[in-house]
Amino acid sequence: MKRRRFWSVLILFSLIGQIAWVVENMYFNVFIYHMFNASPREISLMVEASAVAATLTTIFVGALSDRLGKRKAFIAFGYILWGVSILAFAFLRADWIGAAFPAVANAAALGCTLVIIFDCIMTFFGSTANDACFNAWLTDSTDDSNRGKAEGVNAMMPLLAILVVFGGTMWADTSNASHWTILFLIIGGVVLLCGILGLVLIEEPKGLLKQAAGYRETLLYGFRPSVVRANAPLYRALLAFTVFGISIQIFMPYLILYYTEALLLSNYVLIMAPAIVLAAVATALYGRLFDRFGYRKTLIPALIVLLLGYAVLFLFRNTALVFVGSLLMMCGYLCGMAVFGARIRETTPVGMAGRFQGLRIVAQVLIPGVIGPAIGSLVLRGAQTVQNGDGTTSFIPNQNIFLWAGIALVPIAALLLIESLRTERKADRA
Repeated sequence: MKRRRFWSVLILFSLIGQIAWVVENMYFNVFIYHMFNASPREISLMVEASAVAATLTTIFVGALSDRLGKRKAFIAFGYILWGVSILAFAFLRADWIGAAFPAVANAAALGCTLVIIFDCIMTFFGSTANDACFNAWLTDSTDDSNRGKAEGVNAMMPLLAILVVFGGTMWADTSNASHWTILFLIIGGVVLLCGILGLVLIEEPKGLLKQAAGYRETLLYGFRPSVVRANAPLYRALLAFTVFGISIQIFMPYLILYYTEALLLSNYVLIMAPAIVLAAVATALYGRLFDRFGYRKTLIPALIVLLLGYAVLFLFRNTALVFVGSLLMMCGYLCGMAVFGARIRETTPVGMAGRFQGLRIVAQVLIPGVIGPAIGSLVLRGAQTVQNGDGTTSFIPNQNIFLWAGIALVPIAALLLIESLRTERKADRA
């Protein structure tokens, strides 16, 4: 694959995919909160259901793409259908639901249910295109000479996506249903167009062949004890990545609500934009360090910065210090993602990227997406509430989500210690 085309595909599909995920991960929570008065438990349930859908999709479709030796069709057509599924959210409005189902006593409750179902459908197409096949394509298309650099670019895209979405939605009133309709139409259309471009731009990775093994054998490959033993560094990295993800998911579903409802930062976009830009640049540069220094030496500083960010956000409510804490949190989060992503690609067996994407999504999405929001929901169980104009109540997130996010990182220290001891023993034997 030509170098220019590779980087074009990486940047375009990573950025557009992350824009769609940002809308889901950070704005669906705001959407269901404002449009249907969702509770912390309903937000948690939506995140959990989406995590399960993403994991099952990635496991089954990733193995299928390995079995067929194809990535392009899954990515391109997956993005097209992903865009269509986002467009469908434009029709989820309380007034329209009430008119369509007049016999339903509680239109808001039905709206919450429909959002969760539509989210799972959207996640199916998104995980097919992005989680399963685009990530496998990226693993197939990189090597030891550019893996860290490529992962640094890939890892900075969530922050750039946040910047694009924040900047692009400054006009929107999150309490106005028509504004949500416009937002979903725009995002869905962009993702759909990206899929159409993929039919022209994407090339199959060299050396990717149809697998002789059957689909069932391919599907279950990464779960075999013998495979776990033979690829221990990969599974240790996946375990640490799981803990990392749980920490992030304790606060992430409630982050924008914390800014707007607890801190009353109506201009949080202007405050967060510089932090996002700086963190994105730091992540792009940090990914290069992985190629030079390796896994542990780049992961530890990222975790320290993340913990500092948590500490500042937990301790302070001043706008300037919230900016500092958010910058540190985002830098630690995205740099950590870059390191874990590069490590997982580095230790993935050659030619088997598709079947291991399911395990990656178990570590990145399923377990964190179930455990993290559940912890966050428990932390906010006694949170302050306010009464809405229609007589309903809404909760106000508090800073305790950052305290527990920091506590959740503790097990990674033990995993890194085990990794260090194993490395030292191998060096002594040599």
